[in-house]
Amino acid sequence: MTDQTDAFLTAWTTAEQAGDVRTLDQLLTAGFYGVGPMGFILPKTAWLARHQAGDLAYTSFGLDQVQADGHGEVTVVTARHTSAGTYQDRPVPEAARATLVIVSEGGTRKLAVIHLSFIAGTRGAPALPGPAPQAGQDAPQ
Repeated sequence: MTDQTDAFLTAWTTAEQAGDVRTLDQLLTAGFYGVGPMGFILPKTAWLARHQAGDLAYTSFGLDQVQADGHGEVTVVTARHTSAGTYQDRPVPEAARATLVIVSEGGTRKLAVIHLSFIAGTRGAPALPGPAPQAGQDAPQ
């Protein structure tokens, strides 16, 4: 991962955790959209509105297991997204897989798309189909 990508991801995760709408507005492209783990799509205005309305509050927000692959002016990042917080007073899922598409606009890095998917067996994810794991067994991955 490049220093530029690392710096961008740090700025973005910090702004998301803080609900810093002003910074997020600068970090997202005009055509940004986010795909949530339940399949909903939020355009930039709706993504920012989650914070503006106070519906979303994070106590932690981060990325690990980060892999980045550059393609000219575009960087595709896959990561494990971890968070703690609430949306409309309901706990947010603790973990998701994230794919982020970061582009360069006039030399400035911006997030164009994020797609989130539940990680089976983690707190906040829908129940796994089939029989529940026996005590002492891990959920299938």
